[in-house]
Amino acid sequence: MRYLLLLALAALLNGSCLADASLAMQRGCVGCHKADVKVVGPAYKDIAERYRGDAGAVDKLMARLATGGSGVWGTIPMPPSAANPEETRILVEWILSAH
Repeated sequence: MRYLLLLALAALLNGSCLADASLAMQRGCVGCHKADVKVVGPAYKDIAERYRGDAGAVDKLMARLATGGSGVWGTIPMPPSAANPEETRILVEWILSAH
């Protein structure tokens, strides 16, 4: 029984990660960001590393996604995200925790 519960939990967690990756695709994030390689913008793992231990990271990154901007990771500007606030929170938490 314990094995089945662990298996079900793993499936749920994996599905959540896939769902958030799907959301990143839907909102156009993956055109400039990848999990572990810098493209136009930083890799998700680099974002997670920079903000690790920062209690205000979720709010900071949500604001950055809402407004866009440049200067944090270089001079190439990031346009504002098309994600709504709920989706933005999901994306930010996924980036910070899954990478």
